[in-house]
Amino acid sequence: QLQLVESGGGLVQPGGSLRLSCAASGFTLRLYALGWFRQAPGKGREGVSYISQSGAVTNYADSVKGRFTISRDNVKDTVYLQMNSLKPEDTAVYYCAAGGSGSLLTQVYHYWGQGTQVTVSS
Repeated sequence: QLQLVESGGGLVQPGGSLRLSCAASGFTLRLYALGWFRQAPGKGREGVSYISQSGAVTNYADSVKGRFTISRDNVKDTVYLQMNSLKPEDTAVYYCAAGGSGSLLTQVYHYWGQGTQVTVSS
């Protein structure tokens, strides 16, 4: 199976932090650009951040810039999304995806995870 697996989601209070992880099942992530996406209740899937294969290039949606940080550890074959200063509007299912190049557009990616729930609420 060629599948990505997200972990690290949960319930946090506004202003809190979470660190999401993405790992691969059946293949390596080291040759791919990785993106993080989210889908809030009743809304479409939104690009959050991406990182290039080398890790040299990153990009963020304006809504999370300055609060979220994407990184990767190619030795561990894992991609992370550090989420700080979380807001209720960050509540969503978060997905990681792998593709040939980084983008905030879902159509670029070939492999997807099943998603992990992030809920920001007091």
